[in-house]
This record gives sequence, C-alpha cells and structure tokens, in this order.
Amino acid sequence: MQSYPCAKINIGLHVVERRPDGYHNLETIFYPIPLRDELTVERAEEDSLEVTGIPVAGNWRDNLVYRVVTMLREEGHAIPPLRIRLKKNIPSGAGLGGGSSDAASMMKMLNEMCGLHLTTEEMEKCVGRLGADCPFFIRCTPVYATGTGNVFTPIDLDLSGMFLVLIKPDDFVSTKEAYANITPHKGDILLGELQREQLHRWPDMVRNDFEDSVFPAHPTVAHIKQQLYKVGARYACMSGSGSSVFGLFDGPVEVSTPHFLFTATL
Repeated sequence: MQSYPCAKINIGLHVVERRPDGYHNLETIFYPIPLRDELTVERAEEDSLEVTGIPVAGNWRDNLVYRVVTMLREEGHAIPPLRIRLKKNIPSGAGLGGGSSDAASMMKMLNEMCGLHLTTEEMEKCVGRLGADCPFFIRCTPVYATGTGNVFTPIDLDLSGMFLVLIKPDDFVSTKEAYANITPHKGDILLGELQREQLHRWPDMVRNDFEDSVFPAHPTVAHIKQQLYKVGARYACMSGSGSSVFGLFDGPVEVSTPHFLFTATL
C-alpha cells in the first residue's frame, strides 16, 4: 500500500497567550500544499523502516511513522510485522509538518490495511498524541487552527490557481529559539475570517509572530522573504516556526536560489 503525505504552510501565525502548562495558545491557518513524501507499507516477517531522500536524523524506531505502529499495538490493535519505506521530499525543521503528515498517513493506511474500523475522529484523536498538528493531516483541508494548534475550524479559503514558491535554507530553527523573543498578544485581525479577495492587503495585515525572533538570528531567512517580494509575490511569509518561506504569485515565476526550492500551482 502506498500514500503520498502532503506538506502544509501557515498563513499567518499569532502567538496569543502563554498557558498555565507552559505551552502557548496560537491562531493560524493551515493550508495543504502539493509537496509530498512517499510512504509504502507491506507485510513482512519483521519490522523495518527504510528512509531515503532528504536525510532524517535519529533511530528509525523513534520516527513518527513507526511510533504510530507502536502506539496502535499498545492499544491492542493487531498490527502485523511491517516493511515500511519512506522517501522524504519534505524538508525537516521547515515548519511544513512533514513528520506529522507522515504519521497521519500511516494511521490512515493501517486503518484500511488492518481493518481497524477507526472513524476519522478516532484517528485524529489517536494521532494527536504524537503532535498538535498531526490531526490536521487526516483530512488535509484548509483550517483555522487555535489552542496549541490542535483545535481546527474549517475555513472557506481557496487559493486554487495561485503559484506557490517555497524556499528552505539550511538554517535550523528550534522551537525554543523561535519562542525566545515572543511577547504573546492578540492578533490585529481574525485569521479565521481571511479571504482571498483581501490578498492585496495580506502583506500589511497577515503576519507570522515568529519572524520577530527568527529573522534577527537568521538573516538568510529574512532575505528570502524580501527576495520573494522583489520578484513579484502577492504575499510572502515564513511558515510555522521556520525556516522555510513561501510566496504566493499570480502566475509562474522563475526563482534562482542555492537553497531547497519547490514550486507548484495550488
């Protein structure tokens, strides 16, 4: 069985408040994009996970894909030994949710392959234990996300036909670093009501709060955003806590960069 886990971008991101448990409440828009990993699963005599494409650090048993297998077995589901192959096309540490998407795809594949009969809501709840944004990738449709990024409200935002340019420099931005200089505050606009018709206003009104702490420490990331605007982006923004930056254009555009580059029509 094979699937193609997609990436997402964050359109705007407000760090609203610090919670008593030490986490932060956010508001953002998760929007799926057609940058995809490749995940293949088949029955085998023993478990294995082969990762190709963009390198992934760490022991394969700690990969979110395999942690789905472990979690389901611990819950009493009959999951046979598996041979898993994962080709990584989505960069890690990019704010694109690649690992979370892989986990959600694994959940859906095993639900079908092993006849678990889990509902969509049950799969979302289960995979949500592995990360706040994991449940988004079960349905993979645009949502307004609040809470820690785990409360989803469907949003009527359609960017179909727009041309996406996504650039990921080598810079690594840790979550701790991204939050280092953040002062939580309410956003000036409600992202859940954002409309495509307002696109001409997005550069002035739709912002990612993490840019305030990431850009001074990572000028390359800030420069990429500037360059996207210089070549005609209608809107450009860092995704999540970085370090990837995307631009939305009215049509195809050529961009020259030494960094990871992905382009597509949405």
